[in-house]
Amino acid sequence: MIHRARRAARRILTVLAGVAAASVVLSGCLYAQIPAGAPAPARTADTSGVSAELLPYYSQKLTWKSCGAGFDCTEVKAPRDWEKPADGDLELAIVRHRATGTSQGSLLINPGGPGASGYDFVHDSLDYAVGADLIEDFDVIGFDPRGVGRSTAVRCLDAKQMDDYLYGVVPGPRNTPEWEAALSARDKTFADACEANSDGLLPYITTVNSARDMDLIRGVLGDKTLNYLGYSYGTFLGATYAKLYPERAQRLVLDGAIDPAVPGLEVSTIQAEGFESALRAYLEGCLAGRDCPFNGSVDEALTDFRALLSSISRTPMKNGDGRMLTVDSMITGTIAAMYSQQSWSYLTKGITAALQGDPSVMMGLADSYNSRNPDGTYADNTAEAFRAYNCMDYPVEEDPAAEAAVITQLEAKAPTFAPYWQAPDPCKVWPHAPTGVRERITADGSGPIVVVGTTNDPATPYAWAESLAEQLQNGVLVTRVGEGHTGYNKGNGCVDQAVERFLIDGKAPKDGLRCE
Repeated sequence: MIHRARRAARRILTVLAGVAAASVVLSGCLYAQIPAGAPAPARTADTSGVSAELLPYYSQKLTWKSCGAGFDCTEVKAPRDWEKPADGDLELAIVRHRATGTSQGSLLINPGGPGASGYDFVHDSLDYAVGADLIEDFDVIGFDPRGVGRSTAVRCLDAKQMDDYLYGVVPGPRNTPEWEAALSARDKTFADACEANSDGLLPYITTVNSARDMDLIRGVLGDKTLNYLGYSYGTFLGATYAKLYPERAQRLVLDGAIDPAVPGLEVSTIQAEGFESALRAYLEGCLAGRDCPFNGSVDEALTDFRALLSSISRTPMKNGDGRMLTVDSMITGTIAAMYSQQSWSYLTKGITAALQGDPSVMMGLADSYNSRNPDGTYADNTAEAFRAYNCMDYPVEEDPAAEAAVITQLEAKAPTFAPYWQAPDPCKVWPHAPTGVRERITADGSGPIVVVGTTNDPATPYAWAESLAEQLQNGVLVTRVGEGHTGYNKGNGCVDQAVERFLIDGKAPKDGLRCE
């Protein structure tokens, strides 16, 4: 049997590009009691330029109910198929925190994913999602995109089945035909369950459709143009919106950018390189402290860490609840802690415990990333929606030469993660063909679009922010010099001021602003 090069694992790819999972669990930032503003005056829905067949959607009347602590919530009906709006509806869950001052209108927030809940992100951690000045000036809107959470959602497996899928030990030596066949069979079972349990929704779970939903939300809320803050995958959603509706894209901030022109194979490779760089930065900081489980130079510590990964790959560790810490879960836990420099101490504790034969801390990090609760239930459907979006958004690439080149590049630039970053593409067994394209987005005719990039962002490397800002006709690049994923509201006053002045006053920062 000819053993072709394996494609970089898309199941690790873009779910790493989000702030929602790390925001509450890892950095401990919880919503503070922020006083609610006076009830916002009702604004008339904006139906300008809307076709007759879409007018019932854009002119729908919303019924708001209190959701506690200054929040109210509602549901917006959207066409399941935007190309055939008569074919049925789906529902989009919306939560709003009214401006504590005089409202300028709505500010829509997306925390990333794809598949992360914008509803929960805003409701549960408002002051992490946005700063105080934005809370004062805008009705902050969190929404679950189609397929996600409280909206009409993708459904696949029950909790026990999800445990088996995310944490189960795959039989056979890693990266052998036996192992690949077992993994592909597991992916097929997952895909078949999504198709069976999602009521025909899967073909319509795309970023293009979600961007159209976002314009619908804007319209029914009565805003003439879009005010938007998108993190990570939310930058792809925002850029897609600007491509579709450039004249309405007037105040968009895209933080932790994804380059929409980069092919899926290259995306995964660049992410692996980003996490390799972040791992080196973590180890440098670890070695300078007192509790580091490693000694010597960064390179020597990397060698020891790779040995730990290799040992767990050969012999997974049994957790107290009976689950096994596999090397994939070890990698997931490691990556989860890379989102924020403040989370590095969790990784130190996890590695130290694992070296002593205790997998519980690393399993806890992986659980937080996978939205798994201590009682074995799952808090949301992030993993399921993530797969649904990626399999429709990313074209399947069938190029053995390119796949071989990717593995060579991985081994050279991300040697720690390379052995565990390869797997059969799970989207090859997805029940619907992808409709997305990978191409440059220029958004000709938009207002200024502020792109924020962090120099050592592991999940969305800085080069992507540079590229997106360059390809957008009116892109403006703001650079945060530092570690971790995304740049706004992370303690850098220069970045925060640039973002907030733009959203509040419409004054774009100088292109190339660098915030040390």
